[in-house]
Amino acid sequence: QVRLVESGGGLVQPGGSMRLSCVASRNIFSFNTMGWHRRAPGKERELVAVVTRGGNTNYADSVKGRFTISRDNAKNTVTLQMNSLKLEDTAVYYCSAADAWTNYWGQGTQVTVSS
Repeated sequence: QVRLVESGGGLVQPGGSMRLSCVASRNIFSFNTMGWHRRAPGKERELVAVVTRGGNTNYADSVKGRFTISRDNAKNTVTLQMNSLKLEDTAVYYCSAADAWTNYWGQGTQVTVSS
C-alpha cells in the first residue's frame, strides 16, 4: 500500500507564495510520474504539474511561469512551489503518483488565496 502525505496548505494573500510537499511511503524512483492536481469549488479535478522519473516537467497553462514542481528522490518527496498566487488558485491540491499499474492519490491539502 502506497501512502502519499501532503503538507503545506493554508491561507495566503493574492500575490503571495506557498510551498506544498508530498512524502511517499516508498522510493519515488519507482514511479513513472509524480504530480499535483487540484479541485476548485464546483469544478472538476485538473492537472497542475507533473514530473517524470527522468525529471521532465509539464504544467497547466494557467500556472506556467508561476509554479515549479520538483522531486527529491533521496527524500521520497515531490514539492510544488507556488508563486504569484491568484484567487483562482484556491482549491484542494492532491499529490499523485503513477507506476505501471496504479495511480495513487494523497488525501489533499487546502490552499486558499484570499485577501
